[in-house]
Amino acid sequence: MKGIVLAGGKATRLRPLTKITSKQLLPVYNKPMIYYPLETLIKAGIKDILIIIAPDYSGHFLNLLGSGREFGAKFSYEIQEEPRGLADAFIIGENFIGSDNVTLILGDNIFDMDFSQAIGGFKKGGLVFAKKVADPERYGVVEFDKSRNVVSIEEKPSKPKSNYAVPGLYVYDNRVIDIAKKLKPSPRGEIEITDVNNAYLKMGELRVEVIDGIWEDAGTFESLLRASNLMAEKEGKKMGSKL
Repeated sequence: MKGIVLAGGKATRLRPLTKITSKQLLPVYNKPMIYYPLETLIKAGIKDILIIIAPDYSGHFLNLLGSGREFGAKFSYEIQEEPRGLADAFIIGENFIGSDNVTLILGDNIFDMDFSQAIGGFKKGGLVFAKKVADPERYGVVEFDKSRNVVSIEEKPSKPKSNYAVPGLYVYDNRVIDIAKKLKPSPRGEIEITDVNNAYLKMGELRVEVIDGIWEDAGTFESLLRASNLMAEKEGKKMGSKL
């Protein structure tokens, strides 16, 4: 299993914070944001990781993260010249992925949970996660039956069919490269991760696991602050337990 962290884009919603640096280099409590998705992959047992970055601040990422040795992992880097959609990660990362399976995590998604069992037990197809939220229309939304079989998956629907959002962590087998290459851009001009998921759904090979724990998509001022407060509270509890 290989890992990809997608940390490109321009993050215009976070201006002026992102006028002189990348969103994924902003602090979330006491760490740069990108540390959290990297730690999620490493904790899940993935040690060979590709970091996809925008060209403007590529040197900053290299200076911060280096070879990955400090993290007990191996980091590679690729440039995403323009944000063409999340599924573009598999086209950019084709040579890196090789013949392996791959887990993609978005560089602004912060989790406080252990995915080692779900990812370690992955064999074939596609695997997404589902988290109950109050505002599902902001996210990809997954609908599933009582047996946890996926019924539908939609990107930011105006009338969501469930309250379960799909966080920015996706696990696929090697076929995802060819699937991504065949996608046509959406009306937004991007190749969408939801279209990848629907391709696996049509093959009857998309699974979903419901998660319960901290998850923040730190792409807005409010969620960035909330993520920092959550991590500060977690670290405070750790310190308290040591006293």
